[in-house]
Amino acid sequence: MYISSDSPDAGSNRLLPLVMASDIQAGTIEWSGRHLVNPWKDGRLVELGNFPWLGAYYEVNGDRLWGRHVAKKQPRSWYLTIDRIDPGLLAKPKLLLPDMKAAAHPVLDPGDHYPHHNLYFVVSDAWDLEVLGGILLSDITNLFVGGYCVKMRGGTYRFQAQYLHRIRVPDPSTSQARVRILRDAFRLRDTAKATTAVAAAYGIDASFFTGGWKIDRSPWRP
Repeated sequence: MYISSDSPDAGSNRLLPLVMASDIQAGTIEWSGRHLVNPWKDGRLVELGNFPWLGAYYEVNGDRLWGRHVAKKQPRSWYLTIDRIDPGLLAKPKLLLPDMKAAAHPVLDPGDHYPHHNLYFVVSDAWDLEVLGGILLSDITNLFVGGYCVKMRGGTYRFQAQYLHRIRVPDPSTSQARVRILRDAFRLRDTAKATTAVAAAYGIDASFFTGGWKIDRSPWRP
């Protein structure tokens, strides 16, 4: 009811173009045309009486919405979503990262889409996002995340917020000499080129990554 593959009659100002993990597999956004039907404004649920098109859309599907646990728990707000929607995020340039992936897969959204909940996003006032994307594309990012998260079946990592927060990046002002290299690596999706540039920024011997690497985990825990 909240994610539509077309443009439902819920009022154009209530629809947000939604980007999902399946839309960014190629390294750029190939939007599927899905929309998020948004009942939030300024951090609060809208009054359906003020948005008759939205109210009619929800009423038609009321039985399905009422059956949800979140609606039974808050019957006066029966049309709310589990997660609060921040429409202001739509226009912000951001890097999108799928939750589950064998390697970091940052993709730039210049400010055209709202991320689905299985995508994590990174915004910054200090970084050129393409340069930061080059850092996040590198094997060093995988090393950070792999050092903290539990590896899933098939070698999949979880690129969740609690692990992304642990990635230590160089000060933006100290990376100017590598800006062009990192930006080009991000645009070309060249992980090896990004890794070499980032290793130099960290003062790490890039040959450490030659031929692949792995983190051995001890089964012992204190």
